[in-house]
Order: sequence, then C-alpha cells, then structure tokens
Amino acid sequence: MEWMDATAQAQAVNGGQVSAKELVQEAIEKIEVLNPQFNAVVYTQYDQALAEAEEQDFLGKPFAGVPLLLKDLGQNEKGHPSSAGSRLFQGHSVGHTDRYVQALKDLGFIILGRTNTPEFGFKNISDALVHGPVNLPSDVKRNAGGSSGGAAAALASGMVSIAAASDGGGSIRIPASFNSLIGLKPSRGRIPVGPKSFRGWQGASSNFALTKSVRDTKRLLYHFQTYQVEAPFPLATLSEESIFSSLNRPLKIAFTSQSPIGSKVSLEAQTAVLQLVDHLLGMGHQVEELQRQPLDGSEVMQSYYIMNSVETAQMFDEIETAFGRPMTLDDMEPMTWAIYQSGQTIPAKLYSKVLQDWDRYSASMQEFHQTYDILLTPTVADVAPLHGQFQPSVDLETRLKQTQEYSMAAQQDLIWEMFVDSLALTPFTQQANITGQPSISLPTHVTKEGLPIGVQLTAAKGREGILLQLAQDLEDAHLFRM
Repeated sequence: MEWMDATAQAQAVNGGQVSAKELVQEAIEKIEVLNPQFNAVVYTQYDQALAEAEEQDFLGKPFAGVPLLLKDLGQNEKGHPSSAGSRLFQGHSVGHTDRYVQALKDLGFIILGRTNTPEFGFKNISDALVHGPVNLPSDVKRNAGGSSGGAAAALASGMVSIAAASDGGGSIRIPASFNSLIGLKPSRGRIPVGPKSFRGWQGASSNFALTKSVRDTKRLLYHFQTYQVEAPFPLATLSEESIFSSLNRPLKIAFTSQSPIGSKVSLEAQTAVLQLVDHLLGMGHQVEELQRQPLDGSEVMQSYYIMNSVETAQMFDEIETAFGRPMTLDDMEPMTWAIYQSGQTIPAKLYSKVLQDWDRYSASMQEFHQTYDILLTPTVADVAPLHGQFQPSVDLETRLKQTQEYSMAAQQDLIWEMFVDSLALTPFTQQANITGQPSISLPTHVTKEGLPIGVQLTAAKGREGILLQLAQDLEDAHLFRM
C-alpha cells in the first residue's frame, strides 16, 4: 500500500477503502522487516491489536483504525509492560491505563507495541543498556535521538504513520530534528494527565506525538486537547478556527542561532535558520534578529537539573516502596544513580526557589511575546550524534558512581559536567519545557551529507494555533525536507 499519513489512513477506513485489520497487518509486517535494522520497537502486542482491529467499531473516529506505537516511558496501558528503559521494570506489567493512552484509544488508534527510550528519559539520545541504541534511519552509525528516539526511528523508517512521544526537555523536538519529522510540544496543561501522575517533572513534561504532516499534528491536537479541572495546570481549549484556519496577518518573528548557554552552533544549523528567515521575509512576515537571549540559558539549565534531581529522588522513593527494598547502583545506569543521589541533598527551600524562578522565566517569556509572535531558533546545534559520542570517560563514570559521597554543590557540578557535551548539541529545547510554552520542530533543512537539522518555532503559552498556521504555510510552500 502506498504510504499515507494518519489522516488519510483513517479516512480510508471510514470510507471503506481499507480495513483496520489490513492497516494493522501491514504495519506489523513493516515492523518485523525494519526493526532489526533500527532497534526502534522493544515490545509488541500484535494479537491484541489484530483482535481490536477486527472487533471494534471505528465509525466516525478521527483516527479510525490507525496503527500506533506507544513510547516505553510513562505511557501506561493496563496489562502491558512499561519498562522506562530500565532493567528494574523488565517483565513488570502496569495495573492502570493513563488518560493519555485511553484518549488515544478513544480516538480510534490501535496500539501495536512500545518504542525504545533511554533509561527514565534522561538523555537526548536513546541508548538504554537494557535495550541497546536506536539507529538513525538515514545513517545507522548515528543515534536517532532521545528520549523519543525509538518513536522517531519507527516513524521515519515507515513502520507507522504516527508515533506517540513525550517531551520533558526536547524529547519530541530533538529526534524530530534528527529524523526529519514534525515534532510539537504542546503548552503545559494542554494534554490529559493522570490518574497516577499529574505533574510530570513539575509540568515540564508533556505527552504528544511525532508526525509526518501538519494536518496530522493539527487534528491530533484538536481532538486530544482537554480542559482538565482536576489537573494542576488547567488550560482553556483552543477553538477549531484557531487550529485549522489560515494566518490572517503577517507575524512578527524574532530569530537567533546563538546558543543560550554560549556553546558552539554548527554552520549547518545557522544556515537552516537563515534560509527560513529568507522564506519568511518573502512571505511577508516581519523578522528581526535578537541581540541578546530573552533568558539566561545557563541559569535556566541549572534550575532544570535541580528539578530533575529532586523529582528523581522522589520517584525512587516510590520504587523502593513498591519493590520493598532500597535501590542500589546495581539497579540502574551510572547517570541515573548520580541524578538520584543528588536529589537526596537538595533542601526544600532551594527547590521552592527553583519553582518560583520557573514562574519568573514564564512571565519574562510572556512579556517577550507581547512584542514577538514567534521565536525562531535551530532545534539542535548539529546533526544526529554518532553512537558512543557522549560515552563518559572512565574517570567521569567512576565519579558518577560515587555521587553520594559529594556535597550538594559538587553533585550539581558533576551533573553539569555529565550533560555538558550533550547539552551543547541540544541547548535550544529545554526552555519551553520550563516556561510551559508550545514549541515545534519543523524539517526544513538537510545537509549535503543527507542529515536533517530542524528549525524550532516557539510561541506564547496557549498559542499552538499560530505555530500550526505558520507550519501549514511552510508545508504548503514545499519547504519541508523529508
């Protein structure tokens, strides 16, 4: 069957041109053929998927019978495993279905299995020791990115037409950039949460999906969005017009290709931005280069690592209760151990200050968007990394394993050192997670070696509509390089 996006697949099912079972069978065949090359899928549930395709009534559902892969991290379905890339959870099935996953099923998606992710989603590459690295479809010597790397590789290679993903610091947008896909991180509060986890890294993390068409992204956001009163960050829903209508005025767009932490940005990433600037000017938009960053990127990232440390320590408290024993270094990778141990030493008053700082950053960006509709940057600073590019030295790994012996300040210095090289590759994505803004990576650039680099568009909180309207114009202008 000729490749179709998820919208076209659903229309074909609703129109009777193809059955849901045929779509599922074709996706299964593609996974079985392609996955050995890319290591994108780590768990399958084919029998259940085929039964659902045959038995369910998909009439009128917006994604009727469309095969889908969940991310193997925080997207729980009752009776199936969710390993989070961790050896701790191999073979353990979860006892509940997340509202996000139930919403997918209610929209007509059929779940085929789960995709590869780094342990607990801490990395911008996917190389969990328990599952192995995910290969970039355009160059298998490189990593597909993270933490939604398996989802991106599955979609980019054609196993499925859409893939569930999540983003806590760029985990949708980073692999979207590396794999020439469309990756939207919605506004904080846009997507349903619960019934177990509501805050997701204090609102930094959000579930959504990777796509190959703007219309899939728009339709998914429109049908997925919710005003959830019991959620900690409820957000008013977007109107159908704001998502699906065309732009009715020129936009004022600020751009920069300078890293917010002062690290190097490749010429190719800078070129990706400048090329799009030319197109935007030609489309009649007002575009200005920023003379300075709206936020102090290093300060923002330091606050992010403190949040991550505390949330990880709290997570392992719950894991210890469930397992009935203390966690040890042997239970996890050294990076996870270091983050976990650092969370034990951070005082509550410092954590409270960090969250207040996040509110201040959000207010600053809201003020920024009083002047500019959109902030344009590279999504990443360079192409997808080679496998092993961020492997820690023997000395660093030894110190990570000894993190519990250090002071709080020394622990945070060690975490910065641990991430510094990988952060330099992806310094642009984390701020939108901290401020709660919507941000999208679009596939507009490919290097002469055939490696993609995306551009990132970020809008004020709650303004996904303007991002999707502009993305549609860029897609219609044939600027996407897939």
